[in-house]
Amino acid sequence: MATSTSCTGSTLLQPISKIIDLPLDQVNFVVCQLFALVTAFWFRLYLHPSKTSPFIRHVVATLLGFYLALFCFGWYALHFLVQSGLAYGVMIFTSVEHMHKYCFVVTLGYLCFCQVTRAYVFDYGMYSADFTGPMMVITQKITSLAFEIHDGLMKREEHLKPSQKYLAVRKMPSLLEYLSYNCNFMGILAGPTCSYNDYIAFIKGRGYEPKHLESNGKEDRKFKQSDPSPKRDVIQKVCTCALSLMVYLVIYTICPTVRVIDDTFMASNPFYIQVLYLYISILLKNNLIPNTLYNSKYHYIFVTADAINNAAGFGFNGYNADGTPKWDRISNLRILNIEFATSFKMFLDNWNIQTALWLKRVCYERCPYNPTAATFLLSAIWHGVYPGYYLTFITGIVVTMAARAVRHNVRQHFLGSATLKLIYDVITWFSTQMAICYTVVPFVLLAVGPSLKFYSSWYCCIHLICVLLVLVLPVKSRRTKQQEQPSSVQANEQNCLSSPHNNCNQKQKAT
Repeated sequence: MATSTSCTGSTLLQPISKIIDLPLDQVNFVVCQLFALVTAFWFRLYLHPSKTSPFIRHVVATLLGFYLALFCFGWYALHFLVQSGLAYGVMIFTSVEHMHKYCFVVTLGYLCFCQVTRAYVFDYGMYSADFTGPMMVITQKITSLAFEIHDGLMKREEHLKPSQKYLAVRKMPSLLEYLSYNCNFMGILAGPTCSYNDYIAFIKGRGYEPKHLESNGKEDRKFKQSDPSPKRDVIQKVCTCALSLMVYLVIYTICPTVRVIDDTFMASNPFYIQVLYLYISILLKNNLIPNTLYNSKYHYIFVTADAINNAAGFGFNGYNADGTPKWDRISNLRILNIEFATSFKMFLDNWNIQTALWLKRVCYERCPYNPTAATFLLSAIWHGVYPGYYLTFITGIVVTMAARAVRHNVRQHFLGSATLKLIYDVITWFSTQMAICYTVVPFVLLAVGPSLKFYSSWYCCIHLICVLLVLVLPVKSRRTKQQEQPSSVQANEQNCLSSPHNNCNQKQKAT
């Protein structure tokens, strides 16, 4: 009911909240996103880089962002400034050699402090719009920028990976540039995160430079345009979001996730019905619309946030083969790739894409010991303090290792014919969907007791199968594979040089 939670932001929309019987903070959030969408069109048309200086664009984007934050979260929005201010102080007053490490600890530490106080010190049911959601995105931006500055000012070119060369920041950003990057109106409420260089290029009007490359690595200027329109993509994404919302609300009503641990439900339905119900209540519901009026555990309305950035002219990613512009540079979700994923990695690569890139850049590529486990641990810490998050990501480590072992040892035996390949794809699709459902149940239930009750009802079967596969099937390390195929690795890295947002990972998987 709308009266069950209090709102820390504006009460201007209280009459609307009472009419539609929804919490006021949720109404504020949705209205602010719609306002941001309309404002984004105005920003692109009337504050175009050809008409307005980067300074004005930075100021307007930042002030609008602060206004939306205050409207939604009230004084809790001050946490965004405190977190950003602490990190900027670290950047300015510490040596570049260690600045990225200090920024990482301070920024993530402040986020964890806010998450702990919200969940365990104060009543976390006091309001449903979680102010730590925007802080999670700001954390990604601050830490990414700190590593990019470190790469740009401290490392030699030959010591950087191709994607790191593209992302490296060669000078310290001004305070205005920094705040605009962190708190602009397009991403303050729901993200997505983006690289600092991409954002500055957008502000300065260099975001439309051609990004489509020929096979030799040179720019293909055949389809070059000065200012492609995002109208078609924005309309498509808004319609997708509306359809997804309707699907979610229907499934939410008839298939609540908590029923998977209901004793009556488990006793009265055969196992295959429980499996089907789990798939519907977890994957279809949460993938199609990960943040809705009723599900505030996820912090992104991915599609709407993407549409807002596109409407402002941000997110251009070159041209398709037919000359039509692509607006997926900062997209966070590929629904079809998720629903038809045939591997755990493929699922993760297409779900919360920008967060996966952040984890890869700040942890997986830099951690010298067991990067897979370290990446899952960082993801759990970043998401919050609920025990269910840690159960999910610990399970995710085992499932990922098992999936990798199966792929390395089994896949090649099914590539002899199209029929065998189809059989392999069907089996791996079903296995992936079940593994994902099984893994994310604690993420939805949050508490330890219900999560363990669910795993016990399945006799921890997927845990046991995954551990057995890891122990039985050998997998070569990344270093060994790179030593065996240096030319292939170098070729793939060269193709990635132009942009970290292309589909290099997908190309490598296809081979």
